[in-house]
Amino acid sequence: MGNLFHVVLYQPLFNLLIFFYNLIPDIGVSIIIITLIVKIILFPLSRKAAKSQRALQLMQPKIEALKEKYKDEKEKLAKETMLLYKNEKINPFASCLPLLIQFPIIIAVYKVFMSGLKVNDFQELYGFVANPGAINTTMFGIGWLNLSEPLIFLGVLAGLAQFWQSRILMSKTKLHKINDVKKEPGIPEMMNKQMMYMMPVITIVISASLPGGLALYWLVMTLFSVFEQYIANKSLDKKSVNIVPEVIDIK
Repeated sequence: MGNLFHVVLYQPLFNLLIFFYNLIPDIGVSIIIITLIVKIILFPLSRKAAKSQRALQLMQPKIEALKEKYKDEKEKLAKETMLLYKNEKINPFASCLPLLIQFPIIIAVYKVFMSGLKVNDFQELYGFVANPGAINTTMFGIGWLNLSEPLIFLGVLAGLAQFWQSRILMSKTKLHKINDVKKEPGIPEMMNKQMMYMMPVITIVISASLPGGLALYWLVMTLFSVFEQYIANKSLDKKSVNIVPEVIDIK
């Protein structure tokens, strides 16, 4: 399994990094290009996940209506909730898939920066990728922008980008109304709000001990995701004229 990870993820990413570094001798630019390539590869999944996230958000009034109607029938509530997902053609777990796929990619990127950049080990190069001899790990030729060392400001920017993405996702959330009575936010909404603040902090803390190149990768990836989420929100919001279910009678 470890060898498969090495051959399928680590080597291609490392060779791509060196390939673009040979073309454009700036490690930061090379990382941004690799991030764009990874994002393009994951685009079909991440686009679906972005739409799924927004669709789930827009469905919350319907789910709250079901909770109110079947508040004393847990089994019936679970059945009707799954039926609602099926009728709306929404997979509640679809938004998690890109993150699960990205996790091994992030590990591979981490290994590239930890072993590839720091020791300049070029034994893993494919035959058609030229050996650069050595890599200048500074970005734009600026000495303090050494991407092989922790750069806390990149972690802060990545955390802020994550917060921005969460804000876009929740920007048009309205208090749920059932029979014109405002409902307090439920557990999912409270958890989403907590995660909106917690995840950026976690990103910043982790970035403080990892190579700056990884923080740069995560920053650029998140910015692409922000744009993707914005487009998904705009597309779905145009179709959502009335998000409160007319077919659910909660009286």
